[in-house]
Amino acid sequence: MPPLATLGWDDAWAQAFAPFAADGLVPGRVARENRGIHRVLTETGEVVASAAGRLRLEARGRIDLPAVGDWVALRAETATVRAVVQGVVPRRSAFVRRAAGEGTTEQVVAANVDSVLLVSGLDHDFNPRRIERYVLLAWESGARPVVVLNKADLRDDVEECRRAIEQVAPGVDVLAVSARDPPSLAVLHPYLAPGRTVALLGSSGVGKSTLLNRLLGSEVQPTRAVRERDQRGRHTTTERHLFVLPGGALAIDTPGMRELQLWEAGGGLEATFDDVESLAARCRFRDCGHGSEPGCAVQAAVAEGSLPRDRLDSFHKLRGELRHLQRKQDERVLAEDNRKVRAVHKAARKHRPRE
Repeated sequence: MPPLATLGWDDAWAQAFAPFAADGLVPGRVARENRGIHRVLTETGEVVASAAGRLRLEARGRIDLPAVGDWVALRAETATVRAVVQGVVPRRSAFVRRAAGEGTTEQVVAANVDSVLLVSGLDHDFNPRRIERYVLLAWESGARPVVVLNKADLRDDVEECRRAIEQVAPGVDVLAVSARDPPSLAVLHPYLAPGRTVALLGSSGVGKSTLLNRLLGSEVQPTRAVRERDQRGRHTTTERHLFVLPGGALAIDTPGMRELQLWEAGGGLEATFDDVESLAARCRFRDCGHGSEPGCAVQAAVAEGSLPRDRLDSFHKLRGELRHLQRKQDERVLAEDNRKVRAVHKAARKHRPRE
């Protein structure tokens, strides 16, 4: 197995790992995860590991458990390849989404990523509004978002599509490629430096696995054609997987996302809607909601045509969604706190001396 540096290890990671090293633990990077079983790359080889009971007990939820891309602290169970994850090294970045369903639990899609390659197909999958949501979560993750428009060989208006994405993703690199044309992938090389990690995200059928196979130089990930009748993708990648590319970069392939629900957005909303935020600075009122308030510079820009109406509508929609989610999260935290208080009182009553 190559040195840890080829997995992205550096002096900063070594410093963060120091408390674990003092306990005799060794570092490894999670390459795959399935039903609580982790395949972890270490300096001596790949090991199969599971999270320690204490780690699972103290976790606030799935977000505190090992995810693909995480650096973890391992203790070997035997002299074989079995190990126990005793801790997760604090992440530098994490692409987090709200888990599918009605609950308010978070899911780490990929951890410790330098750049998120947001892949969209230039076929019927092309949807600027969906890309806008991906960009918001990518900014919030702490990683650099890069929009990759795949299947450029299918359209004659690729440049027009690229400009459309630049409008909904200001400040984000937008690249047009075709996985069927390997030379076109050269535009990805600046993000694939040795030791750097990228994650490929997008809906089913956009060509993530085909793109990864081209970067790997072999057919490692299975691929399937989109359905002819509606051009919808079909899942081929079923779990997240970290690969080491021939040039020394690392890539995390992810299953296609048919549902992308937001989780939170500290600065992600402002970064995604930098054009709206720049205009908002000129509004008469600091707390302007960009609705019917007088002196709203954002509404004035819409009226004069310098800001598209659908761009502002999307801003309002995503901001409202995040506020609703925040209320749900607050309710969940309050309910959990009340549950803990009741448990303490119940335990106290149980052990109270009888008079």
